[in-house]
Amino acid sequence: MKRIAFVLALLLALLAIPVFAASDAVENGPTVGQAAPDFHLQDQKGAWHTLAEQRGKWIVLYFYPKDFTPGCTTEVCTFRDDIIALRKAGADVFGVSLDDVKSHAEFAEKYHVPFRLLSDADQSVAKNYGVLTSKMGMSYARRETFLVDPQGNVAKRYKDVDPKENSKQVLADLASLKKAQG
Repeated sequence: MKRIAFVLALLLALLAIPVFAASDAVENGPTVGQAAPDFHLQDQKGAWHTLAEQRGKWIVLYFYPKDFTPGCTTEVCTFRDDIIALRKAGADVFGVSLDDVKSHAEFAEKYHVPFRLLSDADQSVAKNYGVLTSKMGMSYARRETFLVDPQGNVAKRYKDVDPKENSKQVLADLASLKKAQG
C-alpha cells in the first residue's frame, strides 16, 4: 500500500513540474530588458493593431480590469488629460482590457478618450504579459503598465499601479530613460 502511494505521489510530482514551470513563465510576464510580447488586437473603432507596427516609438501599454469602473475611469481620464505631454515625449498610449470592442467604444465616447483601447477578449495578451487574474470566477486584467522602448523591449514595468498617478509616473520615467539614452 505504501508503495502504491509513493508511486502515485511520484507521478503527480512529475506531472506537476512542467505545468508549474510553464504557468509560472506566463504568470510572471516579461521583465525589464526582455522583448515585449507582440499582439494583434482591435481598438474601439474596430481597427487592428500590433506592437510590431509601433517599432521606433515609445509605447505605454496599460492593462486595466474593466470599462466604466471607478479606478479604470480615473486611470483612462488621467492618461487622456496627459496625452499631449505623453505624445510630446514621443509615446503612444494603448489601454488594454478583456472588454469587447463595443464596450470600449462606449467607454471611449463617454470619456473622450483620444488614444486606442484594445480588446483582449480572448485573454491571450493578458496571459502573455502575466496580468491575467480572476476573482470569484471572473477573469480580468490586473492593473499594470508596461513602458516599451522603440526597439520593442520592456523598459519599465509598473505593478500595483495607482490609477491617479500612473500617467505622471510614466511621464517622469520616460524623461529619465530618454535622457539616459542620450
